[in-house]
Amino acid sequence: MRCTLRNYTKLHETSQNPSSMSDRRLIHHRFCHHFRYFLFYSLLLVLSGCASGLQTQQLRVNPAGFPDQKELSHTPFFPQQQYQCGPAALATVLNHSGVKIDAQSLQSEIYLPSRRGSLQIEILASTRRHNRVPYKIEPTLFALFSEITAGNPVLVLQNLGFNWAPQWHYAVVIGFNIPQRTVILRSGMEARHMTAMDTFELTWARSNYWGLVITAPDNLPATATAERYLRSVVDIENTTLKGRWQRVNTAYRSALTRWPNNFVAQMGVGNSAYALGDLPSASRAFRRAMNAQPEAAVAHNNLAQVLMELGQLNEAEKYARHAVDLGGAHMESYNETLNAIQQAQQYVLRKTEKGLKSNGGIP
Repeated sequence: MRCTLRNYTKLHETSQNPSSMSDRRLIHHRFCHHFRYFLFYSLLLVLSGCASGLQTQQLRVNPAGFPDQKELSHTPFFPQQQYQCGPAALATVLNHSGVKIDAQSLQSEIYLPSRRGSLQIEILASTRRHNRVPYKIEPTLFALFSEITAGNPVLVLQNLGFNWAPQWHYAVVIGFNIPQRTVILRSGMEARHMTAMDTFELTWARSNYWGLVITAPDNLPATATAERYLRSVVDIENTTLKGRWQRVNTAYRSALTRWPNNFVAQMGVGNSAYALGDLPSASRAFRRAMNAQPEAAVAHNNLAQVLMELGQLNEAEKYARHAVDLGGAHMESYNETLNAIQQAQQYVLRKTEKGLKSNGGIP
């Protein structure tokens, strides 16, 4: 019995299980009150005029090797209708990643009339439905500006009001100017909204610095870490979306170009290849995973399963026995695999003996 990456992740990779890999928390309502946008934003500028974000201060002292300015001027723009900042912002980054779709088409997917806005969980789910990998960046201006420098616009969530009177708003950061201390966004009805870096940081901080880069499965975000990126891919694997196995297979292979010895990515390639019916590729992937972590019973077990289906029963039994010897939380699955292989061996033996008898004992 093959153990999926889901089972493996629970057992070996992180202290968090796959259910925690998804942003399944229904965070506070994400409203886009367009008719109050300028009133609250103007008031925010007045009250925060003397405030300065810590990260902005750090960038002033040490620009971290960024260019003085960068703007992704070719990023599409979709002016938002009232309460429709979510669909407009998502359409912007999806189109930039190569998905041809407009904001109106996304309304039915992510806009919640009862809330007059869109939740982050809906934006993540919609991104997956459109064959893209949603990657939540590290909560820093450094990560944000690194993605912009690499050519990736970033969908962000801001609170343009106050903690006691929030005005949630989605926008897309497309540029920055460090000497002028400004950030450039596709926001609301403005294709090129410029705001002070300090003010942007304050409004972004109120969403816990929530930022999203959307990429095709064969393209990694500039600031991606193995753990964060693979969580995003596992979230796609755990859906029931049509064609997901091909997408996650591509994404896992992309991950291996940056982290060639990553066990989760190797197992992911194997599991997705198996789901696609590509047993030779699955076998190669599980062998690499087994070599990377010889004590990982799940790799031995999955390789045994694939070898059994390829008809290589003796080798399959060897790896199945090794999985059982290593043991772990999935001993029941490992024993099932070994029993299935032994039954297949017995079937082949009986069939061979029957053939010999019918031929008068001549092999």
